[in-house]
Amino acid sequence: VQLQASGGGLVQAGGSLRLSCAASGRIFSNYNMAWFRQAPGKGRELVAAIKWSGGSSYADSVKGRFTISRDNAKKTVYLQMNSLKPEDTAVYYCAVDPRGFALRMEIADYDYWGQGTQVTVSS
Repeated sequence: VQLQASGGGLVQAGGSLRLSCAASGRIFSNYNMAWFRQAPGKGRELVAAIKWSGGSSYADSVKGRFTISRDNAKKTVYLQMNSLKPEDTAVYYCAVDPRGFALRMEIADYDYWGQGTQVTVSS
């Protein structure tokens, strides 16, 4: 499984960005997918995860501002980020949990990772 993330960039506080992550290889629609982020000097943290059937979960810090979605036919997961804040600045990674079923929130649960895309929010 290969993941290709895109859509990062520089935006002013209050602005929006949409990240995309296209999967290729041996991937099935019942896989769960997620976005993580890692800010400078900090550990990687879950931003949002989405179940194969569409159920989702979010970190408290992004609830109401970010929306995760997926297009199974295109094998793509999206992260719509609105009302961006400087503290959202990080490298964003998409990831796949091939076990499906229950939505998992831990880094170790995700076997496949994209290369990361930089999001920078200026104040």
